[in-house]
Amino acid sequence: MRHGDKHKKFSMPKSQRRALFSNLTNALLMHEQITTTLTRAKELRSFADGMITFAKKGDLNSRRLALAFLRDEEVVAKLFSTLGPRYKERNGGYTRVLKAGFRYGDCAPMAIIELVDRERSAKGAKDLARVAAQKAAAAEAENSVESAPVVEAKAEKKASKSKKEEAPAKEAKKETKKKASKKEA
Repeated sequence: MRHGDKHKKFSMPKSQRRALFSNLTNALLMHEQITTTLTRAKELRSFADGMITFAKKGDLNSRRLALAFLRDEEVVAKLFSTLGPRYKERNGGYTRVLKAGFRYGDCAPMAIIELVDRERSAKGAKDLARVAAQKAAAAEAENSVESAPVVEAKAEKKASKSKKEEAPAKEAKKETKKKASKKEA
């Protein structure tokens, strides 16, 4: 019998396979283009096309089914707000698999899977935003460092005053300890 032979098994249990393709589908829908092995890319097509079909329906049940599979609200929001309307007139075939040579090390055939009519700026947009935020934080830190020497100088003066006040107190404690030890002896 041929029951259950629709998908490849990839030498892993069902739960691991489901997690793998959930994560790959998340990456594909977020970045609109990813590189993976050829067999994974061919298998990923059906999962990605199913999610886009849910987005085209746009009802609450479809949204819940997509969220149950993808487990990422940000990706589901993008799926239903931008990708669903983008492919509203298209009847299937939302992804394209391009062969990309062989991986160094194990010589596995690699492929690029991308969404048809994809937005070119989507790939790496999250990384670009993160880098811009880091640069802004670094610039802000430099600005605060320039004003910091005045604050640090004040802090050093206070610290030196408190050390001068602490020194006689420490000496007094040492003398009392000495006297106490002499009395015991």
